[in-house]
Amino acid sequence: MAYLNKVFLIGNLTRDPELRVTPKGTAICQFGIAVNRQFKDDSGAMRDETTFVDIEAWSKQGELVAKYLSKGSLAMVEGRLKLDQWDDKTSGQKRSKLKVVLDNVQFLSSRGSGAGGGAPAAEEGSEGPGGGSVPPPRSGNKPSAPGNIDEDVPF
Repeated sequence: MAYLNKVFLIGNLTRDPELRVTPKGTAICQFGIAVNRQFKDDSGAMRDETTFVDIEAWSKQGELVAKYLSKGSLAMVEGRLKLDQWDDKTSGQKRSKLKVVLDNVQFLSSRGSGAGGGAPAAEEGSEGPGGGSVPPPRSGNKPSAPGNIDEDVPF
């Protein structure tokens, strides 16, 4: 039997990332994102639903998130679900929390966007942000209008 534990989320950071270091020197960055969903209810009115998700990033990925993202930054998170379970010391009850352990992150906010900034992308094992960026708009003789297809595309 095959199993799959994979999550892709796009949302805004709900708080500044918190970077800590283990006694062995491994970085751990914790942050949260809010993922929005719009839908029509039974009466036909548009409704908004927001889901808040806690994220945990380890090692180099955690350091990059802490360096380039802040509250309000837009990011795409790729990771896996993890269930933490513990006994509450004050009440003695069993507690649990579902979170995402980050495998990869795409920084979707631009540096000048005022939403906390960020670099275009961070790939696992990279020395810094890079790749995955959208090229700047072309300057040329053809006017570019939204929705028009560029005739120079080879396919």
